[in-house]
Amino acid sequence: MELDAAILSRIQFAFTVSFHIIFPSITIGLATAIAIWEGLWLKTRNPLYFQLAKFWIKPFAITFGMGVVSGIVLSYEFGTNFSRFSEITGPVLGPLMAYEVLTAFFLEAGFLGVMLFGWQRVSEKLHFFATCVVAVGTWISAFWIIAANSWMQTPAGYEIVDGRFEVTSWLEVVFNPSMPYRLMHMLLAALLTGTFVVAGVSAWYLRHNRNRAFAKKGLSMALWAALILAPVQALVGDYHGLNVKEHQPIKLAAMEGIWPEQEAGVPLLLFAVPDMEAETNRFEIAIPKLASLILTHDLDGELQGLKSVPADQRPNVPLVFYSFRVMVGLGVLMIGVALLGLLLRRKERWCRHRGFLALVNLMIPAGVLATLAGWYVVEVGRQPWLVQGLVRTMEVVSPLPAERVLFSLTLFVLTYSLLLCVYLYFMAKLIRKGPPDREHLEQHLIGVNAPGFALEWVKDIKHQKAEA
Repeated sequence: MELDAAILSRIQFAFTVSFHIIFPSITIGLATAIAIWEGLWLKTRNPLYFQLAKFWIKPFAITFGMGVVSGIVLSYEFGTNFSRFSEITGPVLGPLMAYEVLTAFFLEAGFLGVMLFGWQRVSEKLHFFATCVVAVGTWISAFWIIAANSWMQTPAGYEIVDGRFEVTSWLEVVFNPSMPYRLMHMLLAALLTGTFVVAGVSAWYLRHNRNRAFAKKGLSMALWAALILAPVQALVGDYHGLNVKEHQPIKLAAMEGIWPEQEAGVPLLLFAVPDMEAETNRFEIAIPKLASLILTHDLDGELQGLKSVPADQRPNVPLVFYSFRVMVGLGVLMIGVALLGLLLRRKERWCRHRGFLALVNLMIPAGVLATLAGWYVVEVGRQPWLVQGLVRTMEVVSPLPAERVLFSLTLFVLTYSLLLCVYLYFMAKLIRKGPPDREHLEQHLIGVNAPGFALEWVKDIKHQKAEA
């Protein structure tokens, strides 16, 4: 079989970006949680909040490092594998990527050292400020990345001069029609990802009867967070879907498995097997007219179908169709777990019910999987366009020998697989070790002479021992 350099380049980028997105989706959630815990500790002086912050800062640091390492490669791939794309969209996307580095990455890198190593070297307020800056930096980074990607989905504020995009309005470029919906959807996904990582690890401790006070506090807060975030995510996702219907109807048709040029009273497909050659669905399990009701607020509302455009302008329908259902299914499962946790609050059954704890334990990767599935819906659903309606993906691939692309793809797969194994090994090692107990923290903090983090707690401990 003859190798196709263009297909291999696309597979390589899909693999590397899929690997990379795992880590920002975790770090955004964890950074936000750590800032909240540290703030609560400063306000209440409850040592459990201090334990949570001290414990989770190490997994955050490892995950942050993995995100940086895996993300650097992506910008190079634009030049090596999609050189024509970089040439024609550089005036738009280049500055957006630069803004991300200048406003987010430098901010995170500048204060990350204080956050990780400044516990007893700076005042508690300065340390908390550094933690908040790092958390905000992760949000700002997501802002610029989503702005750039959203422009590719719904381009605005540009003109084409001599085959190159030129900016006519940076405001329209950044706040393009899909950007606000996609930004909120991605940030909520990241918060939910971090939430279920914390919940799952806490449930593991409770199942093994370890660090119960620490684990109960972590799981309780995570379940409350999921109870709020998951339904809000569903609402934002609904608005996002309406935006897709307006600006990318073919993507929506692939998501819902709609084939006729126009169809009224469209059913919501719970399951089907899309057949791209026959241009139909097989083995449908559907709820009549529900898709029309959700997307048009009318039982007999009309939606545009895949046959309204030529076959070469349609995405890979099965991949989009199934990815969308994986994302939605995991979202529904998150809501279900949060509601079940609420029902089990009575008599604190939520922290003793072994079946529930096992379920929460299994939910650790749920946020990552849902984010990946959603990313596939967004990116594959836009195909064959790299810039919607303007630039085809296959037109901007670099003319590289297929063997060379296959070689680099193989290296990426081997290297990233090794990195993932190392990452999981150290994460598992940190989790097995568990959080530092209070006695260890007291011994570690006593004797600090400089104005250090938790100095007031040290003074309080000394005062209590003097009274005793």
